[in-house]
Amino acid sequence: MLYQSQFYYLYNYIFGITFAKLTSTLIQFILKHLLLFICAFFLFQIGFSQTHYFESENIKTIILKPTSVNNYAPIIELGEKLTLSFDDLNADEHDYTYKIEHCTFDWQPSNLTDSEFIDGYAEDRIRDYENSFNTLQPYTNYTLTIPNDNTQIKISGNYTISVLNEDSKIVFKRKFIVYEPVVTVGVSVYRSRNISYINEKQSVEFVINHPNFTINNPSEEVKPVILQNNNWQTAITGLKPQFYRGNELLYKYNKETSFWGGNEFLYFDTKSIRNTTLNIANIELGDDLYNTYLYTDEERIDQPYTRFPDINGNFILRTLESDYTNTDADYSWVHFSLETLEDLTGKELFIHGNYNNWHLGESNKLTYNPKTGLYEATLLFKQGFYNYQYVTKDKNGIISNHDIDGSFYQTENDYTVIVYYKKFGSRYDKVIGVGFANSEKINN
Repeated sequence: MLYQSQFYYLYNYIFGITFAKLTSTLIQFILKHLLLFICAFFLFQIGFSQTHYFESENIKTIILKPTSVNNYAPIIELGEKLTLSFDDLNADEHDYTYKIEHCTFDWQPSNLTDSEFIDGYAEDRIRDYENSFNTLQPYTNYTLTIPNDNTQIKISGNYTISVLNEDSKIVFKRKFIVYEPVVTVGVSVYRSRNISYINEKQSVEFVINHPNFTINNPSEEVKPVILQNNNWQTAITGLKPQFYRGNELLYKYNKETSFWGGNEFLYFDTKSIRNTTLNIANIELGDDLYNTYLYTDEERIDQPYTRFPDINGNFILRTLESDYTNTDADYSWVHFSLETLEDLTGKELFIHGNYNNWHLGESNKLTYNPKTGLYEATLLFKQGFYNYQYVTKDKNGIISNHDIDGSFYQTENDYTVIVYYKKFGSRYDKVIGVGFANSEKINN
């Protein structure tokens, strides 16, 4: 309505006077409103293109991870393998294709041609799929391994893999990283030295050791990224080396590399879909699927820190009925409820975790039920062990993992430092090293 009124006014203004009487003021007015229109159109196009990155409603349980055991982050050394699997609840054996793209440091498409980063085909059909067996929820499970006979990755860097349907529309997209071990990265986690957050934040320090690799301009050519629990929403970038010691680049920041410790993730286990297990209060058979009701969670922001094991927001598929979870694990509706007295005015509340790639949307948003006095949500999950947490998002898009559950420096978190390198004149960003650390034995 705003733009309609602006153009209606502009129309009357222009044609209500003769062309000969156009003044510089009117010209400025025209240019101003034309610029507004162009900006609005451009922003609309950006917003439209971003919708392609969200999963289609029929696509569930997307897993992209290395083939190694107990490794959840899609980060591999050049030559190693990733596996991708997902379920299509339409269960009609669609033909899906995958497309791999090389990206810049900030995840924009690079200028490289397919042949520069792929041996074989960057886009090909997904051939391995199988229908579910003996499940209330029918689905088709698709699996893919990268690299394979038709697709081999040649260089390091950021990559995205998109899955497209028969109409060549993207049904989902995921990020992964390929690195070459040119440098070693030593990572340490400390309790924050900032007195204001000494009990709530964790700080990451790291050293990049490059004895056999020449770096001419480290401040400009080296770009490290720090991740907490492999969540890109809270990634820290823009760090320059503070000190140089021989063949070492030292990053001894504190405030600039601090993360909220958060709290240990909550969890539930639906490996037995007909029987209650830990943290599950009740199970009922609905019209089509089982309904899993979790015990009501309480806010932990004012409670003391309690240590219990988690898998830092990840999930593992499993079922007691079979060893073949890809096709034999069933789906159920999982009902969440949260009791909290926190003031959430102007904020939205979500169930957060890697089960949906840390996405915050309407599907995992909690709503307040005035009848029960609880925040509630119902989500569809495949059988397995899941970590989750409650996070808020304010009007400015700022996400907080401590409004509900508090933040503690003792919380166990995984940290990853990814080292990007782009030599002056180079056409793409390499990933020359990756370092890992855990805050379980935090340094005070």
